[in-house]
Amino acid sequence: MFKKLLIANRGEIAVRIARACREMGISPVAVFSDADRASLHVRAADQAVHIGPSPSNESYLVIEKIIGAAQQVGAEAIHPGYGFLSENADFAQAVEDAGLILIGPPASAMRLMGSKTSARTAAQAAGVPVVPGTTSSLTSVEEAESVAERIGYPIMLKAASGGGGKGLRLVRSREELASAYSLARSEAAASFKDASVYIEKYIERPRHIEIQLIGDRHGNIVYLGERECSLQRRHQKVIEECPSPVVDEDLRRRMGEAAVKVAQAAGYVNAGTIEFLVDSQRNFYFLEMNTRLQVEHPVTELVTGRDLVHEQIRVAAGEKLSFAQSDIAMRGAAIECRIYAEDSENGFLPSPGLITKLVEPAGPGVRYDSGSYQGWDVPIFYDSLLAKLCVWAETREAAVNRLARVLDEYSVEGISTTLPFFRAVVQDPDFKRGEFDTGFIDRFLSLDAKASRASSSATDVKLLDLAAIAAVLHAISSARATDSAPRTSDSRWKLEARLAQRR
Repeated sequence: MFKKLLIANRGEIAVRIARACREMGISPVAVFSDADRASLHVRAADQAVHIGPSPSNESYLVIEKIIGAAQQVGAEAIHPGYGFLSENADFAQAVEDAGLILIGPPASAMRLMGSKTSARTAAQAAGVPVVPGTTSSLTSVEEAESVAERIGYPIMLKAASGGGGKGLRLVRSREELASAYSLARSEAAASFKDASVYIEKYIERPRHIEIQLIGDRHGNIVYLGERECSLQRRHQKVIEECPSPVVDEDLRRRMGEAAVKVAQAAGYVNAGTIEFLVDSQRNFYFLEMNTRLQVEHPVTELVTGRDLVHEQIRVAAGEKLSFAQSDIAMRGAAIECRIYAEDSENGFLPSPGLITKLVEPAGPGVRYDSGSYQGWDVPIFYDSLLAKLCVWAETREAAVNRLARVLDEYSVEGISTTLPFFRAVVQDPDFKRGEFDTGFIDRFLSLDAKASRASSSATDVKLLDLAAIAAVLHAISSARATDSAPRTSDSRWKLEARLAQRR
């Protein structure tokens, strides 16, 4: 087992990995940029190495600086967490070339599954169903038009090397295709330095279900159930749960076995996730593979009782998995909310700044993975994730009720957060029933915006009425003050008639 491990990340995931290291008797080492000198992940480590200026392309994304930091402190292994360099095959190769061990899959598996087109080809070869579309990048808009006509609109244009909703365009007609093709390629090139895009048939109102895998170097691969990831805003997950409300034992087994086939075809080792789309008839289709630890891994840990980071480290050290497929049992239900430093009541604008007061969530069945603390100045340079709030209970209904309670107790002052948004979502009847799809959040926000506008409009009308009444009263008072001669009430009725017309 390793004596010292370098964590090539920041924020809550770096804190979570540091805690796992301590539990395993491994010394955790942090890296930090200028903006992160006072960050919680630095405090959580035994040592910390400064790796450069605040922008990530000058610090956390510089391969040479990360490997240099590991060599400087004598670390034997590097855990990349998620994001940053975690799915960078060149980084994986550079770690191996430096004589270090990456807590993750080999570079070859990253390259194969990192390209969505080659991943689709591998899934098809393994006999796993994929969404109809292309298995190679498009060469022209004319080819795109031909494919779209063959499989039928609507279709999705997707970046071959992409993720996180970048280089993604929904196209509902031929008239939209040329413009969408150009925009998708431009965004893919800007985000991933690869303009390649491909086509998939757009499945209306699907569920987004992912299967958690982990494999060792001895040929063992186990799936640890599924996660429901349909609740997304702009193709970014915001709420995840385990198990999915729509997956039964049979579907879980079939999806799990299909996921293992894909991983075996890729020669996969360590933790990874196979993502599927599930349609209204409960047919499932391979979507992509994430060759890293997922943000939402805590809900799987809560339901299966297995520590994925511990297992990642053991596997990287050459050990066999500590459990077999028959050992995996799912108990209860867990839900996670990603708490961001964003103003959810103002278009989800970023809200960096000083956290002046923090009341952390607590109580039975609560897990709180955080990289923030009271008095911390949230930087503007990175993803705005503050914490992951997770709850567990014996049933989904109990977990939803617990989540509502904890969200009400959780408080962050000094900056805006997405807490108000989550408090509203957990009260939605469809969410409570588990009846949703990947378009739920967009529809929810649209309805919420309409309700807000209607409320604002009603308020405006009331204010206009009050203003009109005040004007009437002022006119009557002025008339009485300036003219003491007897007057009929005709003028008052005329004023009130005009007021009625305004209404």
